[in-house]
Amino acid sequence: PAHYPSSTKLHCRHCISCVSEKTRKEIMTKGSSGMEVILTSLENTRDLQTILNILCILNELLTVGGGRRVGVFVSKGGTAIVLQLLVQSGKEASPSEELMLHLHSLLAKVGPKDRKFGIKARLNGALNVTVNLLKQNLQNHKLLLPCLQVLRVYSSNSVNAVSLGKSGVVELMFKVIGPYSKKNTTLLKVALDTLAALLKSKMNARRAVDRAHVPALLAIYQDWHRNDTRHRHMLIRKSILGCIKNITNIKLGRKAFIDADGMRILYNTSNVVFHVSVDDVVDESDDNEDTEVDTENDTENEEDEKDPRNDDIETDINKLRSRQVLTRPFEELRVYERFFREFSEDFQPPRLKDTPVDLDSISISKAPESKLELELVQGLSQLLLDASQSVNGGCGGEGPQEESGEQAVLEVPDTAALLPLHDPDLYLVMVKGTCSVPGYTEVAYPDYFGHVAPNFREHILERVYGVQRSKIFQDIERLIHPTDILDKVVYDLDFCPVIDDGECLKFNSQFESGNLRKAIQVRKFEYDLVLNSDINSNHYHQWFYFEVSSMRVGVPYRFNIINCEKSNSQFNYGMQVLMYSVQDAISGSPRWVRTGSDICYYKNHFSRSSIAAGGQKGKSYYTMTFTVTFQHKDDVCYFAYHYPYTYSTLKMHLQKLRALRTPQIYYRQEQLCETLGGNCCPLLTITAMPESTGNDHICQFRNRPVVFLTARVHPGETNASWVMKGTLEFLMSSSPLAQSLRESYIFKIIPMLNPDGVINGNHRCSLSGEDLNRQWLTPSAELHPTIYHTKSLLQYLTAIGRTPLVFCDYHGHSRKKNVFMYGCSIKETVWQTNVSASSSDLQEDLGYRTLPKLLSQLAPAFSLSSCSFVVERSKESTARVVVWREIGVQRSYTMESTLCGCDQGKYKGLQIGTRELEEMGSQFCVALLRLRRLTSPLELRNHHTHLLDMESDLIETRCNITCPTTYVMEEDEPAFLEEVDYSAESDEENDPDADHAHLDPSELSQNRF
Repeated sequence: PAHYPSSTKLHCRHCISCVSEKTRKEIMTKGSSGMEVILTSLENTRDLQTILNILCILNELLTVGGGRRVGVFVSKGGTAIVLQLLVQSGKEASPSEELMLHLHSLLAKVGPKDRKFGIKARLNGALNVTVNLLKQNLQNHKLLLPCLQVLRVYSSNSVNAVSLGKSGVVELMFKVIGPYSKKNTTLLKVALDTLAALLKSKMNARRAVDRAHVPALLAIYQDWHRNDTRHRHMLIRKSILGCIKNITNIKLGRKAFIDADGMRILYNTSNVVFHVSVDDVVDESDDNEDTEVDTENDTENEEDEKDPRNDDIETDINKLRSRQVLTRPFEELRVYERFFREFSEDFQPPRLKDTPVDLDSISISKAPESKLELELVQGLSQLLLDASQSVNGGCGGEGPQEESGEQAVLEVPDTAALLPLHDPDLYLVMVKGTCSVPGYTEVAYPDYFGHVAPNFREHILERVYGVQRSKIFQDIERLIHPTDILDKVVYDLDFCPVIDDGECLKFNSQFESGNLRKAIQVRKFEYDLVLNSDINSNHYHQWFYFEVSSMRVGVPYRFNIINCEKSNSQFNYGMQVLMYSVQDAISGSPRWVRTGSDICYYKNHFSRSSIAAGGQKGKSYYTMTFTVTFQHKDDVCYFAYHYPYTYSTLKMHLQKLRALRTPQIYYRQEQLCETLGGNCCPLLTITAMPESTGNDHICQFRNRPVVFLTARVHPGETNASWVMKGTLEFLMSSSPLAQSLRESYIFKIIPMLNPDGVINGNHRCSLSGEDLNRQWLTPSAELHPTIYHTKSLLQYLTAIGRTPLVFCDYHGHSRKKNVFMYGCSIKETVWQTNVSASSSDLQEDLGYRTLPKLLSQLAPAFSLSSCSFVVERSKESTARVVVWREIGVQRSYTMESTLCGCDQGKYKGLQIGTRELEEMGSQFCVALLRLRRLTSPLELRNHHTHLLDMESDLIETRCNITCPTTYVMEEDEPAFLEEVDYSAESDEENDPDADHAHLDPSELSQNRF
């Protein structure tokens, strides 16, 4: 061929001329490609010199041509031909050394590119040929190197590794590797990589332990570390560590490592090694998620960070068609007619009379503006309900009482001006009607007093170089110097109360939405924290919310949450924990603030049980660590994963929102159903009152399109509730835009789909121990009542011909930034696969993209580029997919809000707060108003022209929110931060061994929890 080098062409002509006349005529008359000609010549010739010439040609071609030519070589059957030639040559009494050298050099180039190379070599019997050649040429470095390179590829196949181990190859490798030497470093590196691949086999690892190879490896590592002072051979040292790591994957290996003083050896050498990137010790692979779909999906689509061209994408065109499916008879659905009175009643305006709130059992006085006493702070460290009033009848401490037995009077400052929709008195009333499994009798101060968004910006925390490395070393020091560790349990839900000796922090999580199971004092100012799993589950450790007191001022305290499950977290990319100070609150600043330094997230040495890991063995927990320095003496502080929003808070807000109702607002609140825990799941109906009781106005009222909104199916995604709060406040506001929106739609809203999970501090599940967002296909009325009845409402709407125009489920996302949407599209799903489909199969209305596009224009936190409309098999039972496929809602979405912050737009470089989340909820409403303009008849558009013009003006000036508790955006954009590289957070590595910080030096599955 013309593109081959001239020397290669000459060789090629010579070789073909040496082939038999018959073979030459065959391959020339077939019009074969150049590679086929060469391979056929190689397969048919028996002349040694000709074979050597052809092998030289192939080596030259594959060296110059790169991966593409290797691919052609493999596709034309070249691997099998060369392996067969190797086996035939190996049968000779004295095979040609030059031939063996060329064969192994060629196989070393081809093997890594041929996915079935290991299987082909084993079936051809090539393994023994290479092993025997290796044994005979341990001192012949010229032939030894290509043999080791091929052996390295053989060993990547697990079956081959076991077979090679039985043939004594592990022992052979220890004859090749040795102490520090400047000679033959390339050969040594290949031998170590081969040994590491062999030691991935547990049988080979045990063989290495039995033959005392662990101390030998440690000695070799020490020698290289000591002599490689200029760090020129780091790859060799890394390969030695890889061998040690694979041995310590088994229990015997960890014991041998500890017995050989391996922990101290590696710790001492690591302290003087050159600096490495912090990312080297972060396991960013999603190996857990790939195999634990039901246990690791952080949100409705949290695994979408993977390459969208994956095997999970739905390829069945029939399943991708959105079609209305009535799975229940209409007579059975007719019972839900009572939730849609607005469709049928002879219109009567709803009464504005509210149920009076009984506050007789609560005695709270407002504090004067004067200074507050320190005792007040201590008195408010725990707000307790009167035990006799607890609806759960749970045991617990009695309410704060004076010596006379009367209930104590708590003084709190008046913050009505700061929080118009928050009422501490009303909140306590709501708490008393909330049913929890533990029977909580305490109230967390932040929930009682409320949260005012800070008036300062909270920037995404810049990662400090080397922090993660130093934290891991501090953890290793525990094993090296165990006598320095206190290891004292200071808080335990199972054995409460814990003795207080005055030398440690006090912890508490026995309040609504609280989650902390155990606190262990490790050092004087360091604590390991263990989170509760979801009720009736043995995993989902992510949400935390707990109280800390008895701290010292100016002392840095380190907190380690040691049983996290996810392989990575936004805590590695600038997210901070949230803290609420009671001292600050009483001083006039009741707010959650982002706090903490030296924050990082990494794999630790605690092993998850096979039950907790979904049947898999060897899974590790992860540590999230942060350091806090407290500013006030004897303060009471709360820490949370994200801004808490309890079920009682929702009930209080709904009560206050009802008071905002005007004669122009149609508002109805009903109980959709009762949860497993005995709590009410509220259903809201919001729209505008008809202009009159005339037939035309009532007809227009009844025929408004329906928008169906839900939130908080996952309890740990509290940001979803804050977005919903912004939506509800906008809908109930008196602004012209809100009135126009109410006149455009009937809103059916379920603001909290999982009240039980929220109340009991779960992260993902309900009391049944199941993820409710995986139950939409066949929900159970007994086990999943909120999902069952919500789906029934949607089915009823479809049955009467009132399919919602928009369905949106509000969620939170823990591993991506910004706010974005997931939707459903046939075209965009098929485009990500190799499925062939006709144009008729792919026809669909592109209207599903309209709402996300509008949001990208309106909401500063929204990112259109982060949106996805691909349907995946693992998501077929989620709300978004089921509502799209069965109910027939084309605009069916999940709206994901980041738990961290934004990396684009106005809020670039800032952590997200409640102000931005509520703004997102209100901007969602404005986008719906614009959507109505695009989907409504012409006369309706003309009717609202002046309002829509007003909307555009308000959006341009960023002042379109009129509700008194919602943020009014500033006109000037904040100065952008310096560009931060977040590439690592979404680039899922395929190599699970990339985490070099994880060495299992001992049997560390000893759970202290």
